[in-house]
Amino acid sequence: MSISKFAVAGATGRLGRHVVDVLAERGRQVVPMSRATGVDVITGEGLADALTGVDVIIDVASWHASDEQAATEFFRTATRNLHEAGRQAGVGQIVIASIIGIDKVTAGFGVAQQVHEEANLSGPLPARILRAAQFHEFVGQLLDWQQGDVAYIPAWPSQLVAARTVAEALVDLATDPDAPAQPAPGTPIPEIAGPRREIMAEAARLLGARRGIQVVGVDGADLPDAEYAAGGGLLPHPHAKLAGPTFQEWLDTQP
Repeated sequence: MSISKFAVAGATGRLGRHVVDVLAERGRQVVPMSRATGVDVITGEGLADALTGVDVIIDVASWHASDEQAATEFFRTATRNLHEAGRQAGVGQIVIASIIGIDKVTAGFGVAQQVHEEANLSGPLPARILRAAQFHEFVGQLLDWQQGDVAYIPAWPSQLVAARTVAEALVDLATDPDAPAQPAPGTPIPEIAGPRREIMAEAARLLGARRGIQVVGVDGADLPDAEYAAGGGLLPHPHAKLAGPTFQEWLDTQP
């Protein structure tokens, strides 16, 4: 299939803006889709017009909070609308971003991401999935969620990765003519992660020093699937693609 036109759902978000940039830099025609551009993946407003002539949808739209029920409903509704509008517009494929280790979580936002994957794989459009490690940018979000001058951050291992790196891998997957239209049973889902293992609390400590916030590492036992995460459940599998920058290298480039 000759791919010439891409639509990006969640185009103004943390990951979406990078996906739009990477596509444009590679000379691809891009249709940014977000409420700011008049497209709403929940109500369906503007979807039909935005998807006219589109070959591939890259879906990086996400819910803004960790509530399982609200996030699940968001992903279920957005996926249904993207697939149906895409089918009517003649879109050939949808590519989505997910999270490494998500298949074994039992609660919280991870369960919503499971629904997101399952809804895409059972929809009318062929779906490719890329699972990513936690973003470098996520560390700042963890600090933002807590009030005051002390932040309690789980000392969980992760192979933190830059959102820009994930965007590049997503575009690679979306434009790869040899990638399967959909994951075959028993075949590992592609993964992208940073170049080395990091501890979330230690990364937060580096950023907290810039912000004047003291970071205290905790076991996070009160959080969903804490034992799974602490035991390395969020780390990439051997087949994952690893790419920099490290968290420290990325932080050094931030204003």
